[in-house]
Amino acid sequence: MDIGSAVGRENGLTDEKLAALADYETSPHLNDLERLVTRYAVEMTRTPVRVPDELFDELRARFSERQMVELTSAIAWENYRARFDHAFGIESEGFSEGAFCPLPETEG
Repeated sequence: MDIGSAVGRENGLTDEKLAALADYETSPHLNDLERLVTRYAVEMTRTPVRVPDELFDELRARFSERQMVELTSAIAWENYRARFDHAFGIESEGFSEGAFCPLPETEG
């Protein structure tokens, strides 16, 4: 989330929206489309990946095929990067130092 929240902030993402990710299904800071995309990202991040057909169909109703490929690629890339960094013990580089940067919940 370090570099991701920094890049997001540069593109207009607010700390309120970053904080809303922890409760994205009910947060008043996210709109319906943002909730839908976040739900997709959550399902793509699970192991194993199991995106419900209803969710995918709802996304396809809102995005073109090209947009779906781009969205799915972006989520897959972030999953790759996060898993790679985790395996190598790569920590935050301070891109969001002094700013709100939510950390993912960990099990255990």
